[in-house]
Amino acid sequence: MKATFGEGYFWHIEYLLNKTKGVKSTQVGYIGGQLPNPTYEEIYTDKTDHAEAVEVEYDPDEITYEELLDVFWNNHNPTTLNRQGSYIGNQYCSAIFVHNEDQKQLQKNLNKNLRNQIDLKIL
Repeated sequence: MKATFGEGYFWHIEYLLNKTKGVKSTQVGYIGGQLPNPTYEEIYTDKTDHAEAVEVEYDPDEITYEELLDVFWNNHNPTTLNRQGSYIGNQYCSAIFVHNEDQKQLQKNLNKNLRNQIDLKIL
């Protein structure tokens, strides 16, 4: 199964996920923007709306999507708009990209108070 998360600087979340039991592989990249194959230079203009993200291939018999969400929520600050620490820009937004209806339903069931407190993109 796949899951995709953007929590700012993608090398950080990739490192953490690679150490997580049940995660089989990860791949970092840019997602959600207007250009089909943006360059590094284009991303950092803040004009493409891409997010730095990590796609996770995981074994649902070893780790659940909810447990992956725990890694996501517990390892970055989703309350800072388009920023993680000293990294600032649209590409550093907090975002969850769903791959199926089950993931989409879980996102809809997120605590409404939490969603009102943060600028989280769920795509």
